[in-house]
Amino acid sequence: MSNATEPTLLTERRGHVMIITLNRPEAMNSVNQDLANAMEAALNELDSDDDLRVGVLNGNGRGFSAGMDLKAFVSGGMPMVDGRGFAGICERSADKPLIAAIEGFALAGGLEIALSCDLMVASEGAKLGIPETGVGLFAGAGALLRLPKVLPYAKAMEMALTAKPITAEEGLALGMVARVVPKGEALDTAIELAEAIAKNAPLAVAASKKIIKEFSMQTDEEFWAAHNPIMHEVFGSADAIEGATAFAEKREPNWRGK
Repeated sequence: MSNATEPTLLTERRGHVMIITLNRPEAMNSVNQDLANAMEAALNELDSDDDLRVGVLNGNGRGFSAGMDLKAFVSGGMPMVDGRGFAGICERSADKPLIAAIEGFALAGGLEIALSCDLMVASEGAKLGIPETGVGLFAGAGALLRLPKVLPYAKAMEMALTAKPITAEEGLALGMVARVVPKGEALDTAIELAEAIAKNAPLAVAASKKIIKEFSMQTDEEFWAAHNPIMHEVFGSADAIEGATAFAEKREPNWRGK
């Protein structure tokens, strides 16, 4: 259990992976301004360090996050960071791949934090929801933008209006969750996924994330106009030559991100 003298967010490096842990278990990892500021710093470190390739975001204690600290909200407003939004992540997440490892629950702003990641791994029975309408608010940190992209329209609307959560299993069946694992295994599975991503060429991974997130909703003409310059850059990179050479020589590639 954390206390007032402990940091509200922890980071750990494991090879090319940064593990980021929400560390307010006594408050169900609800977000205050200190945590939001620490999140911004962690994401800046992840993106600026060439040795780091993937991030994994998880929560300490019995759940991922219950969202905004309502006591702090009453006295000081939403915990925002200029340029990154709620919790230091919801308007602008990491440039590098980020995986949410969810145990127990990701509710309200907690789900909005998870939706700011690129993949979700959740434990069996985990609750995923946006109950803000039940306390006089609405999901104002991106869920109303992102949920309709990862869920059918009717289910996203139902979650927003009823304030009732879905389970991790429902999220998997509907395409919002990448994997559902036994309780207690979300973090380890997310790290395995992160390590699998980190083995791949950084430029190619970054391009793939950018194209899927930014261009998939465009028309064919708009897609190819945006896609082709990125393809030429990546296919003409030193890493592309290294990848082909390593494959031919039956060895592991030495990626340089160039």
